[in-house]
Amino acid sequence: MKFTLSWLKDHLETKASVAEIAETLTDLGLEVEDIFDPADRLSEFTIGKVVKAEKHPDADKLKVCQVATAQGETQIICGAPNAREGITVVIASPGVYVPGIDTTIGVGKIRGIESHGMMCSEREMELSEEHDGIIELPSGEVGQKFTDWLADHDPAKVDPVIEIAITPNRPDALGVRGIALDLAARGLGQMKPAPEARIEGQFPCPITISIDEDTRDNGCELFAGRVIRGVQNGPSPQWLQDRLRAIGLRPISALVDITNFFTYDRNRPLHVFDADKVQGNLRVHRTQGGETLTGLDDKEYTFAPGMVVISDDQGIENIGGIMGGLATGATEDTVNVFLEAALWDHIQIATTGRGLKINSDARYRNERGIDPAFNMDALDLATQMILDLCGGEPSSVATAGEVPDVSRAYRLDPARVQSLVGMDIPEAEQRRTLTALGFKLEGDMAHVPTWRPDVMGEADLVEEVARIASLTKLVGKPLPRAQLGVPKPILSPMQKREQIARRTSAALGYNECVTYSFIDKASAALFGGGDDATMLANPISSEMSHMRPDLLPGLLQAAARNQARGSMNLALFEVGHAFHGGDPDEQHPQITGLLVGRTGPKDVHGASRAVDLFDAKADAEAVLSALGAPDKVQILRDGPAWFHPGRHGRICLGPKKVLGVFGELHPRVLDQMDVKGPAVAFTLFPAEIPLPRKKTTSRGALDIRDLQAVERDFAFVVDAQVEALTLVNAAAGADKALIDDVRVFDEFIGGSLGDGKKSLAVTVRLQPTEATLKEADIEAVSKKIVEKVEKATGGSLRG
Repeated sequence: MKFTLSWLKDHLETKASVAEIAETLTDLGLEVEDIFDPADRLSEFTIGKVVKAEKHPDADKLKVCQVATAQGETQIICGAPNAREGITVVIASPGVYVPGIDTTIGVGKIRGIESHGMMCSEREMELSEEHDGIIELPSGEVGQKFTDWLADHDPAKVDPVIEIAITPNRPDALGVRGIALDLAARGLGQMKPAPEARIEGQFPCPITISIDEDTRDNGCELFAGRVIRGVQNGPSPQWLQDRLRAIGLRPISALVDITNFFTYDRNRPLHVFDADKVQGNLRVHRTQGGETLTGLDDKEYTFAPGMVVISDDQGIENIGGIMGGLATGATEDTVNVFLEAALWDHIQIATTGRGLKINSDARYRNERGIDPAFNMDALDLATQMILDLCGGEPSSVATAGEVPDVSRAYRLDPARVQSLVGMDIPEAEQRRTLTALGFKLEGDMAHVPTWRPDVMGEADLVEEVARIASLTKLVGKPLPRAQLGVPKPILSPMQKREQIARRTSAALGYNECVTYSFIDKASAALFGGGDDATMLANPISSEMSHMRPDLLPGLLQAAARNQARGSMNLALFEVGHAFHGGDPDEQHPQITGLLVGRTGPKDVHGASRAVDLFDAKADAEAVLSALGAPDKVQILRDGPAWFHPGRHGRICLGPKKVLGVFGELHPRVLDQMDVKGPAVAFTLFPAEIPLPRKKTTSRGALDIRDLQAVERDFAFVVDAQVEALTLVNAAAGADKALIDDVRVFDEFIGGSLGDGKKSLAVTVRLQPTEATLKEADIEAVSKKIVEKVEKATGGSLRG
């Protein structure tokens, strides 16, 4: 956003310097990116007077001039047709840089005669495009600085230009008056009254306008305009041309320059149609797709379906809120003009602008937001300027749609400035600030001005107060002293378990992976997922179409990628969530480890071996122990289908409470995931681990028994199909208080046992707690063990 100092002073009564204004704007959040002061590059030019001018002896178009300058009378060769005796001119002495010709003047000879400087034209000084002759000043003292003369006689030529960066939330600062309002609220001046105009139509508007029903929502809320007939379009006045040139715009004609003026002055884009070129009436509607329009930039645009445009009976004539069409654009021959002001949907403007690749001032402002309440006033003000500069007769205003109601109010709590920002600002100052910014205060309610769409809550009121007061006034304060005692835990039990699981897995030699929560449908189907409930509505690729039902697919894909690059022995783990449905509560945390290949590199002494399910079991038990799971668990079968049917186990607290699964992965799964085995894994469910009954910050006391433990061996003959686990569980249940451990140490098949039988030998460890065991006590427990095992397995004690 660019504006000149004099333009700002049209709205703000201030004596502040450019430097003060720039510093204040940056402090207010309107960061100054550049300041261009023409006086800086023209400061070395001075005023001189031609005392004598004679024809050059060797050139018909050159004159040898004697010029009175600040350094005395000097000789300058000049080729301008108006160089003559008696005129007051602008001098560039030797050593002065002339921006228009990008040259530093020196002493030189022209056709054999010395020249000590240069008399300049306006284009050579970049004051205008005029270069038919040198500057002739109507007055001026010899030796006076040219910039001082301009400041007194033509201040627009040395008007500083300020450029600021606008954040997307401050569309009000895209108009000079909005910037002036911020400066006035800070106390850098007083706001001047806003111009007003009320235009009465002299005749009914001959062009009717309408908005299609499907375009009123998310398209165009209000379309208004009037015809002004009998205008004389031509060059705009010099002040308007100077103002537009200063901010980088090319003056075109009075009608177009007026719309550009309001775009920058009040953040109010307007458009003018040549009314005589409009065929019939105007209609705002959505495109069907495939239509074309040649814009004012002479480029042809093809519309996609759903874009909002303005059409007459002939076809599309305007890209709504972005750019007009060349066919109905105003020219020097325009006599009757239709002036339009409309309110467009921000998202629609942005989508259409990106689709057509158009970046215009109108689009930039309409997609950020303009003041809806100013729409009809802007139409009258622009009409008044057209009447003043071009003449004509206005019609009544034709409208379609209505001005939207954007009124809203929020409670002003003076104490929140201290709690949110840390600044102590009196309530009276807070109310003065908001009032200066255009807020209307009624009691403790602040009504937001219509030109501030960014204020959407009580915290925004605090921000406005702090911004105007200046955040540079914030004073650092020491942190409060820490309270004595043990602080309350911050992490939840589940977060703590995830943290412990990561550390334990890493200590066991695993490398952590963080994979995507999305996988392809085929991989999801291998692990019990892939249904419509977990399918993404808008996946980023076909390989990420479903939420993962388990963490193993991601780890196996990572293993496959590593094996493809020559790394065959892997130990990977991940802590994350798996998804068994599409609702937020249909997810569960998992801790998953994967071992692939061998336990280490090849070794001549045979220390390396292929990983097996007992490696996964040991690691799973180590992680569970670190998480505080009970020591006494059951290992059951019937695990998920992606594990080997005979080489896996479920770690359970009873048949329904599953803490985890471990085992060898099914060969079919490894083949489809392109992983070269062997591969074993474990999956733990930390949410299933019971929480301790008592919450304490200290670790429990070490439980050491001082009584001698006793071990007894038992061998049972059972059917070959009986699982060792069944026998172990039965033996352990004979006396849960006394039996500390049951372990299988031998299996014998065949021989005198016969077909279909096997012998399983176990060691039972008895740990007394109150008194040393006597033989009678041991015999009683042994009898219970034999009875329990025989009943559970159908076997018998081996003789």
